[in-house]
Amino acid sequence: MKNFFRILFLVIIIIGFQHQTNAAEKIEYLKTDWSFKGLFGKFDRAALQRGYQVYTEVCASCHSMKYLSYRNLAEKGGPEFSEEQAKAIAASFEVKDGPNADGEMFIRPGKLSDKFVMPYENVKAAQAANGGAYPPDMSVLVKARGGGVDYIYSLLQGYEDPPAGFNLDDGVYYNKYMYGNKIKMANQLSDGLVEYSDRTIASVEQMSKDVTTFLMWAAEPHLEARHQMGFKAIVYLIILTTLVYFSMKRIWSRVETEV
Repeated sequence: MKNFFRILFLVIIIIGFQHQTNAAEKIEYLKTDWSFKGLFGKFDRAALQRGYQVYTEVCASCHSMKYLSYRNLAEKGGPEFSEEQAKAIAASFEVKDGPNADGEMFIRPGKLSDKFVMPYENVKAAQAANGGAYPPDMSVLVKARGGGVDYIYSLLQGYEDPPAGFNLDDGVYYNKYMYGNKIKMANQLSDGLVEYSDRTIASVEQMSKDVTTFLMWAAEPHLEARHQMGFKAIVYLIILTTLVYFSMKRIWSRVETEV
């Protein structure tokens, strides 16, 4: 019995220590107002379109989005480009297709049904071009990282000079929001890097928010539909509960009268 209590005591101490350690290591991410948060949240269409622009001009040279097709850009609930705009975007990319009648592969303009063009032929080519590191696919990156949108948003703005005594290998950079503060991706954003067609000022903060919004949509393309369904379910349950309440009240009022 004494051994049992000793073991229990040790387990409690270990759990408490781990909880304190995790609390101490918790990072406070940058905060911003996300339009898609909450029960009535919706994506900002302009932000999604700007975010796609940032992805295309800055991120797409290294990071793929293999689960997205160009037709998704025109679908309801997303950036909602017009069909003509989406076709023009797709046609601006070259896609390897085939084989043709002669058994050879050929290059053609992209179509709405095509998946987003991959930046590299394969994983090995991607690693060779990035010093051995593989740039992760961005299709569901928001869901794959702890902290979600706040983490991605903060990471893009977290580059700074390392503190004194902090050693970095060649090709590694300091980022205060990265796990371990070491990241192999160099800082990709700078003020005015892209020119938004809607004349929004392309600050680092703005580009970080726009591209993160786009990545959230990529990971949760049916978010708005789920929010609408959830709201309808809540209204239905409120109405049902009200009807049940008044029905039960009427039934029990008869019972009391008979008594």
